[in-house]
Amino acid sequence: MLKNDLFLRACKREAVERIPVWYMRQAGRYDPDYRKIKEKFSLLEICRQPELAAEVTLMPVRKLGVDAAILYSDIMNPVASIGIDFDIVKDVGPVIHNPVRSAADVDKLKPIDVEGDLSHVLETIRILERELEVPLISFAGAPFTLASYIIEGRPTKSYIRTKAMMYGDSRTWHLLMGKLAAMAATYLRAHIASGAKAVQLFDSWVGSLAPHDFKEFVLPHIESIFASLSDLDVPKIYFPGVSSGELLQHLTNLQTNVIGLDWRVPLSEGRRRLGGRFAIQGNLDPYVLTAPSEVIHEHARRLLDEVMHEPGYIFNLGHGLFPEASLDKLKELTDFIHSYSERKLTEEAQA
Repeated sequence: MLKNDLFLRACKREAVERIPVWYMRQAGRYDPDYRKIKEKFSLLEICRQPELAAEVTLMPVRKLGVDAAILYSDIMNPVASIGIDFDIVKDVGPVIHNPVRSAADVDKLKPIDVEGDLSHVLETIRILERELEVPLISFAGAPFTLASYIIEGRPTKSYIRTKAMMYGDSRTWHLLMGKLAAMAATYLRAHIASGAKAVQLFDSWVGSLAPHDFKEFVLPHIESIFASLSDLDVPKIYFPGVSSGELLQHLTNLQTNVIGLDWRVPLSEGRRRLGGRFAIQGNLDPYVLTAPSEVIHEHARRLLDEVMHEPGYIFNLGHGLFPEASLDKLKELTDFIHSYSERKLTEEAQA
């Protein structure tokens, strides 16, 4: 039974008493208790144990007082079901043992079987649906970001093989993107059926593209994912990752509720580029969290003052939490956002 629906109301651009907050990667390595769990189990091993994955998901809700939980998982989880063999290697990231580099490779990819291959993820969601008093956000990786791993074979900064396929073999590119889009849509639909109260599509690296290329090679597949979920009455979030400010103007027709912003574009400018059509989420630079508490609070105050007077704002980071972040500072920040925004919104309502 939900006792706190602030996040859901903000997603729908409804009035709230205080600004809701959650943090990308809020269940992670900044938490000493999580690090102890990781000494025994890998990320994928945790994901395969629903009770443990649910416990890790719950930890930041209990410790930080955030207004939403995000499923403990990884964007790579579903690609094993379609035929991608990978490991998540410490200090590297996803390493693909059978990279996709040709049309023949794309043809080998199977449709996702969520119930058969990923039932542990659905069971984790069902456990959390019973346990949580705040909404659960589940997520999937967006086609470009997944393709960059699947084609390159590991994380990259140049995207040379990815862009070589995109520019040089657009037919194979769109076939791959279409399969990844269908996978993401099917995966998220199953999450919603199991109890997820919102879904987020992570496109962490799509900001590496020029706006024209994003519009031609990626946007149709993002549109297809959200169009296929449009019959489901839960908030949907698209996070176009870092350095994506120049892409925002092309998102205005997405059938989604919220757009996540990184810290490189001001919140008010991001809202303007999006035509005022969406709630917005973001966008504190995660590394501000290395500063003294009063500096962190000042940055948060500036963001809140910039946009919270209009409905439809969710406080978050501009990207994910990092291992060196302080649990105590995050708790202080969460409390500050709640208390400051509640006071200011109350003053506005009484004015």
